[in-house]
Amino acid sequence: MRRDVLLYPDPRLKQLAAPIADFGDAERALAADLVDTLRAFTGCVGVAAPQLGALVRAVAVDVTGHKKARSCRGLTVLFNPRVTAAEGADVAREGCLSLPDFTANVRRASRVAVSGISADGAPISLEADAFEARVLLHEIDHLDGLLFLDRVASLATDVFRRKAYR
Repeated sequence: MRRDVLLYPDPRLKQLAAPIADFGDAERALAADLVDTLRAFTGCVGVAAPQLGALVRAVAVDVTGHKKARSCRGLTVLFNPRVTAAEGADVAREGCLSLPDFTANVRRASRVAVSGISADGAPISLEADAFEARVLLHEIDHLDGLLFLDRVASLATDVFRRKAYR
């Protein structure tokens, strides 16, 4: 079921999400809600559980068909995702469902390895580069209470008002 997305300055967006200890029906339902919410927004490539008000470590990512994507794993739901390696650095524009009126230039690793638990409850490891790496890092930041604005070099020169998003 598509859930409402929390908007900044909702304090839940700045909280640390708890790891998932057991994988069961509630986690499968959350995975489905993450996917439904991601698909409900045109152009959306990722969403994190805290954006839906669930303060647990879960994200959904799908860069399929995006013009900036090089690697593309397709629709991926990760519980307890953890960056195990990161290299390179690129600055690129980012937006966020929780900050719909702004975009910003953000420096992130250009290649990552991530491990976690799949929506099936199985261990998973993946590698991503370019845009898919950026999306994974953006969503994992949400689990640590970080927004893309926390990563900009200058609020004065790197943040831009978005004309229309929804």
